[in-house]
Amino acid sequence: MNWLTNFVRPKIQQLVRPKEVPDNLWHKCPECGHMIFHRELEKNMRVCTHCGHHMRLPVKQRLEMLFDDGAYKRIELPKVTEDPLRFRDVKKYADRIKDARSKTGEHDAMVVAHGTMGGNAVVIAAFDFSFMGGSMGMAVGEALNAAAELSVAQDAPLIVVPASGGARMQEGILSLMQMARTTVAVDKVKEKGLPYIVLLTDPTTGGVTASFAMLGDIHVAEPGAVIGFAGARVIENTIRETLPEGFQRAEYLRDHGMVDMVVPRHELRARLSALIDLLRNRGPVGEVVPLHRNGAYSDVEQRLKDAHEAAKPAPSPEPGA
Repeated sequence: MNWLTNFVRPKIQQLVRPKEVPDNLWHKCPECGHMIFHRELEKNMRVCTHCGHHMRLPVKQRLEMLFDDGAYKRIELPKVTEDPLRFRDVKKYADRIKDARSKTGEHDAMVVAHGTMGGNAVVIAAFDFSFMGGSMGMAVGEALNAAAELSVAQDAPLIVVPASGGARMQEGILSLMQMARTTVAVDKVKEKGLPYIVLLTDPTTGGVTASFAMLGDIHVAEPGAVIGFAGARVIENTIRETLPEGFQRAEYLRDHGMVDMVVPRHELRARLSALIDLLRNRGPVGEVVPLHRNGAYSDVEQRLKDAHEAAKPAPSPEPGA
């Protein structure tokens, strides 16, 4: 036995050999370029600790973040015909679906779950952008319809969380038909008098924006989310003009009336809970103060009474006076 070859050399090689480092330990912020350790990023809900940029959040983390204590129950969604057009480009559509399912562990691009938020029962339909870009096909249409029916059956508000590139081109006209189907599904919730809230995330584009994503009673958006129908470059080439800075971003749309509020990710559950409370529990928001206290008005009540009296029109003069 050559102890130099069998013992010493392996020990030396072990010391000098470069250690393998997993590729996913560090993430680069696409906005500021800083490198962030993966545990720190996950702890901060995938929000950059340097510039506050909101990165895309996986659907399971999204649901855990929104429901009380991260507890929720998913429902089984209706099955649809796969590859109805037998579509093929550089790859078969059926193979693309198989790859997406293997990559994400999801059946399609939407997940429907129910639970409580702030103590109130809610139904949430959330997109999984990692499944073929969150594109909307027949399966998504069926999923949103199932979410609407569950909302009505449970008498619970419906919250939809879009993260989609639009209609799924591999399903052609059948995909475009989901725009009308999802609109009808939303109408079921509204006819029941239940709140329908849309949480717009990055990105929300195409046929999703042109249908149920813009029909909410209240539209909440995450900071910096891209929200629009066509891409900015397509619009610029069409109108032959330079678009304003921040065009199609959540803050721009809020300033121009298409979005009601932009809420940081850490505050979303509390803000949505408050909105549901306001919409469902329409009692007084403060203590009810009686008009009279021992036969006398309070100072505030007296000022309101005086202002009311002053606003009354003067009596018309009697004829002949």
